[in-house]
Amino acid sequence: CPSCSAVVRPDIVFYGEALDPATLEGAVLAIAGADMLIVGGTSLAVYPAAGLIDYYQGGRLVLMNATPTLYDLIIREPIGRVFAQIQGHV
Repeated sequence: CPSCSAVVRPDIVFYGEALDPATLEGAVLAIAGADMLIVGGTSLAVYPAAGLIDYYQGGRLVLMNATPTLYDLIIREPIGRVFAQIQGHV
């Protein structure tokens, strides 16, 4: 921090760190209740985040990732470009 010289920690989970239990529970509830799930920028290979997709019960899953995954519907375009195109059609 430029004001106090303290180390500023980004609001992310670093590799090897545990997820906050309340955040994880909130994600599970949101995913379980969603009618469409858009997942972007992950190969779904790192757990526990990769396991969150298992809680999705809806019928419209969209996976956007540059590398191959185990799922059928894959958009291999940059996320920003895809959402810009979607926004232009809404």
